[in-house]
Amino acid sequence: MQNRRIKPGLRVLVTAGASGIGRAIADAFVEDGGRVHVCDINDSALAECRATLGVTTSVADVSREDDVRRLVDEAGAALGGLDVLINNAGIAGPTGTVDAIETSAWRQTIDINLNGQFYCAHYAVPLLRAAGEGAIVNMSSSAGRFGYAFRTPYSASKWAIVGFTQSLAKELGPDGIRVNAILPGIVKGPRMEGVIRARAEQVGVPYEEMEAEYLQRISLRHMVTPDDIASTALFLCTQAGWNISGQSISVCGNVESL
Repeated sequence: MQNRRIKPGLRVLVTAGASGIGRAIADAFVEDGGRVHVCDINDSALAECRATLGVTTSVADVSREDDVRRLVDEAGAALGGLDVLINNAGIAGPTGTVDAIETSAWRQTIDINLNGQFYCAHYAVPLLRAAGEGAIVNMSSSAGRFGYAFRTPYSASKWAIVGFTQSLAKELGPDGIRVNAILPGIVKGPRMEGVIRARAEQVGVPYEEMEAEYLQRISLRHMVTPDDIASTALFLCTQAGWNISGQSISVCGNVESL
């Protein structure tokens, strides 16, 4: 039976890993015996990660290329190389009609959600090649397989990540580097609460009514948790996930529409 645990001492970089999904992923890899470097823009949250997880950290904004170059240098130095890149950093972006969304909000969403993943891969791949094999896990979304009215910047960025993932899987497969995307559905937590609240305010209904409407679009009728996403990311980096590459894996309770 293939090993369902990661290789001891696996060297992992998690972007936006100090809270939410990223923190759950960092927790999972540390618990399974990995060595983890976390980046975030929140220095106090990073301090808490260092204190409770024993990870190394960097303050970095993935939308800034210079930050990412420094981040990868720091991660490589702290870990002695790199085996896994978890491209988790992302934002929800604005809610509104395409003619009402500010162009600056569009650019910010693309810069963080898409360009950030490119920068991280650009600088991390040489370290993954040097390791002889490795894995990249890119965070997309259910919005990367459905159109999402009033959330066009977010959806566009998440569709692009699916294409980015499939292209990298073909490009890096000969180097022994597996590349997959995880497509979370409606994830329980503050960010999703903000999205639901913004949409409720836009159409003039109570938050609870809008939340119920979102849940009706999920076959299992409940949200997923950050731990659900973390478990999938962990599996993709084990021996059991050795032959999984180029895939867009939904962890969503079967979202039927957005």
